[in-house]
Amino acid sequence: MKKFLASLLFSACALTGLAHAGVVDDAVKRGTLRVGMDPTYMPFEMTNKRGEIIGFEVDLLKAMAKSMGVKLELVSTSYDGIIPALLTDKFDMIGSGMTLTQERNLRINFSEPFIVVGQTLLIRKELQGKIKSYKDLNDAQYRITSKIGTTGEMVAKKLIAKAQYHGFDNEQEAVMDVVNGKADAFIYDAPYNVVAVNKAGAGKLVFLEEPFTYEPLAFGLKKGDYDSLNWINNYLHQIKQDGTYDRIHAKWFKKTDWLKEME
Repeated sequence: MKKFLASLLFSACALTGLAHAGVVDDAVKRGTLRVGMDPTYMPFEMTNKRGEIIGFEVDLLKAMAKSMGVKLELVSTSYDGIIPALLTDKFDMIGSGMTLTQERNLRINFSEPFIVVGQTLLIRKELQGKIKSYKDLNDAQYRITSKIGTTGEMVAKKLIAKAQYHGFDNEQEAVMDVVNGKADAFIYDAPYNVVAVNKAGAGKLVFLEEPFTYEPLAFGLKKGDYDSLNWINNYLHQIKQDGTYDRIHAKWFKKTDWLKEME
């Protein structure tokens, strides 16, 4: 019996040794943390006039990589294909303003949220006063838009299903559809819309700033990598207590200096 138990213990240890260490351990060994993102989401991740990817989430990831003692490598990926790209090892994790939804959570694991946002509306100025909430848009006479593959699209199809919907590959094209009068409203996360109404609105948009959904944004990893999730969650706890998170948040949400880099 003792020999049998010893054999079982040895087999368990062998299997444990063969188990995948996780993306954090891999990144430390490689010297690089590879993160997939679609850099079109102001002010989380975006490309400045010099072609550099900057933003709130980018700075969080830079601090994360520094904590690991590795370099950060950003892998530009279209949003609608970002989960398949993660699952086929194109990068280590998703850091692209992704909302933690139950549907997505069936396919990948998520860290604890690093911020909570909600869907809001940018509407044509001519509709000011007539459209007071998303409910007023739920009519076949209206044409609405958002970015393909995002929760903005999901919400549009679920909560505003009677309206005509047409999605775009990126946020700017969708916003311009409203600016040019081809669509009546753009549905998207509040942090993006608060910037877009002034940057791209050209005085033709009205921002209905009251969020009508609850959306926690988090980092996405392949299923089963609990050691990496533990490390990332502890990192998030640390930066929220030592002032790092507040400093980065203020840079992107309380100041507007970064807008000059986008012109």
